[in-house]
Amino acid sequence: MLRVWTSARYIFPLPEGHRFPIAKYALLREQLLRDETVRPEQVHEPSRATRDALLLVHTADYVDRFCAGRLSASELRRLGFPWSEALVERSLRAVGGTCEAAAAAVDDGIAMNLAGGTHHAFPDHGEGFCVFNDVAVAVRVLQRSGRVRRVAIVDLDVHQGNGTHAIFAGDASVFTFSMHGKKNYPFQKIAGCFDVELGDGTRDEEYLRLLADALPRVMTVSAPDLVLYLAGADAHEGDRLGRLALTFDGLARRDAMVIDTVRIHCETTRIASAATAIRL
Repeated sequence: MLRVWTSARYIFPLPEGHRFPIAKYALLREQLLRDETVRPEQVHEPSRATRDALLLVHTADYVDRFCAGRLSASELRRLGFPWSEALVERSLRAVGGTCEAAAAAVDDGIAMNLAGGTHHAFPDHGEGFCVFNDVAVAVRVLQRSGRVRRVAIVDLDVHQGNGTHAIFAGDASVFTFSMHGKKNYPFQKIAGCFDVELGDGTRDEEYLRLLADALPRVMTVSAPDLVLYLAGADAHEGDRLGRLALTFDGLARRDAMVIDTVRIHCETTRIASAATAIRL
């Protein structure tokens, strides 16, 4: 049974006209329940990520200054959010949701956090609307507990996960794969284990062909115990900042391809792999 985590009720104040669409998380939760994709008992509210868990990835200086509201004006501009206690709560809950969904995926085979994928966060700073790197924290928590050894991160957000790549650079236990817009943010990319860069206007068939070529290589080389999948919706043709041209059908085929590839890998290798989808 699919279990999902949502921190939708933890909103935070934003200036009028701010481009971050905070309302989308509640709309996603409501749509899943309305369509009966999940039942209410399958939807969970996340716990707060602990400071101990955050320090597996982030520096104590950054964690403590952010939580206390002591980031500088330039740091907040880089982050893209005004500070508030509500932002702290939301950030901790989003990371907690990814940690709990990843642990559930190890047990159940698949689970989902409806808010996460904050892949632009670095150990010592946040940027691009990403405070803490939830995926990296989840990986380190599960590795520390001995529940997984090797992890593959499949990042299909339209933006490259530069923070995630930086965190795991040189770590042979974590394979980072990103397929993203070449000319989109971040404009200075950080190489991951395997990057596929896409031109503006890339459509369904080209995108899916490239993904179908890449995924078997990712699974073979990484040999993961766990796959963390960032299923970014911003590759859709209607996203005003995405610059790609996938349809809703293309996104659905993309997600099915990732999940099916992971399942086939599990059946073929007879290991306890799992997939966690992180919706943006």
